[in-house]
Amino acid sequence: MKMRHWLVSALLLAQIGFVGAEDEVKVEAVGDSSFIPLVKDKPYMFVIHDGNSVKVQRVQDPEYQLQGYFAKTARKCPPFCIQPIIPAPGVNVIGEVELFTFLETEIRDKTGIMIDARTPSWYSKATIPGSVNYPFSVLSKDPGDPELEEIIEKFGAVERIDVGFFTQLLERWGLADTTYLTEDWDFRGAKNLVLYCNGPACGQSPRAINGLLATGYPADKLFYYRGGMQMWQLWGLTTVVP
Repeated sequence: MKMRHWLVSALLLAQIGFVGAEDEVKVEAVGDSSFIPLVKDKPYMFVIHDGNSVKVQRVQDPEYQLQGYFAKTARKCPPFCIQPIIPAPGVNVIGEVELFTFLETEIRDKTGIMIDARTPSWYSKATIPGSVNYPFSVLSKDPGDPELEEIIEKFGAVERIDVGFFTQLLERWGLADTTYLTEDWDFRGAKNLVLYCNGPACGQSPRAINGLLATGYPADKLFYYRGGMQMWQLWGLTTVVP
């Protein structure tokens, strides 16, 4: 009987010895009831920010409370007015879980860009890993502004120059596919954009979104993270200082 128990123990130890890194993560997330994961079965994730890998997770202190500016609930309106859920017709609205997916897929694959639309002074204090700063004051400039056009090209749009007369006729008559095409821009290769600012009472990212829509940027390529920095930090999620 002792020999049998010894063999069972040896087999269990051998199995533990071959556990991979992914399995160890599952043990940490499921086995440790005190560990606070991002979501069920996802203890944390890694995000590329400015060329570096950043581990994103929640604060592990169950007594954690948000302090400082983002803990305030009473602010003057205007300018700190509660924003609508949908900033403009056709624009996608996402929460934290959808943002996690965007960070792990589209940011990694370079098919999407996450935009911190706040002013540079706010961005320099702290931002969400994976973000780049394009201030709302620039994104909401009038269509045709050279600085705005330069940024739109960075997002993957292509300016339409010298469009042939025959092509114009086909488009005008509805005989050519004009999806993601405007008179001035070809947005077929444009990236998906997530925009956010300081939170539900911040109008900066909605202004940026409407500025992009005015240039013809497709609404279904725009995503609004309404929770912004306030909700991100309320959940105790990792931030970085650029």
